[in-house]
This record gives sequence, structure tokens and C-alpha cells, in this order.
Amino acid sequence: MKLLTIKSNLKIILFISFFLVTLTIFAQQNVGIESEMSVLVTDKDADLQWGPCPPFMPEGCSIAVLHGDPVKRNLDVFFKVQANSDIPNHWHHSAERMILISGELHVTYEGESTQIMKVGSYAYGPSNKPHIAKCVNSGPCVLFIAFEEPLDAFPVIIKK
Repeated sequence: MKLLTIKSNLKIILFISFFLVTLTIFAQQNVGIESEMSVLVTDKDADLQWGPCPPFMPEGCSIAVLHGDPVKRNLDVFFKVQANSDIPNHWHHSAERMILISGELHVTYEGESTQIMKVGSYAYGPSNKPHIAKCVNSGPCVLFIAFEEPLDAFPVIIKK
């Protein structure tokens, strides 16, 4: 009888220990999340650090990192091009989730009809799918883009 009581108590102690260890692990994972600071940015903020786009993009094109690291997953950026700029045929390893902040942008993905983005429009661009765009004369066009994968852009080169 005493042996059954010891086994029963041992099971309870093991269960409580497991529960406490699990709680500790989850609590430690939340520490990083809770210490991360929130972000509020507009495309007009003087503190934004605008950097150059890849060389094949139009003159005056710039990118500002809003959140994340361009060489890591889950990156948010503002992408800006001047009015009447043509964005050449290119593709990304990452899918893109986009919202147009200013201007009007005509976007054409390979094999699809041109879609017109107006301020506040949301668009999804699949990974690895070539596309072109044009910022029309109501620009400049500022586009919020959320990348799932690290930031990259590759021109589509047509061989003759």
C-alpha cells in the first residue's frame, strides 16, 4: 500500500515539475515579444532613412526599411518611385503584400491583366512571378510592401 502511495505522489510531482518547466519555457519565449517596441511611421516622416533601389530600377527610386532586417524573413518597407516612372520586369523570391500609400500604380503580373492601384489599394504578388509597373503622373508612388522572405529583386532578362 505504501508503495502505491509513493508511486502516486511521484506521478503528481513529475506532472507538476513538467508543468512548471513548460511554463518557464513559454514565459522565456514571450520575453522577447514583450520587449519589442511598437512602430508608427508615415511616408513623410523626416526620420525615415531612404536608400537606393537596385541599379535596374528607375532613377529616383528609393526604399526605406520600416521594420525588420532586409537579409532576414518578415520585412516591411516603403518603396518610392517618381511620377511617370516605369518599373522594369522583375521578380522576387518572396511573395509581396502591398498597400499603395500615394500616387497611382499600374501593375501587370506575367500572364495577367494590368491592375490599377489607387491610394489605399491592397495587392498580393506571388513569389517568383515576373511583373512590371508604372507610376502614372499622379505620383510619386509610395508603396508599403511586406516581404515574407529576405529582400531581393532580379531583373527579367530577355535573351535574343
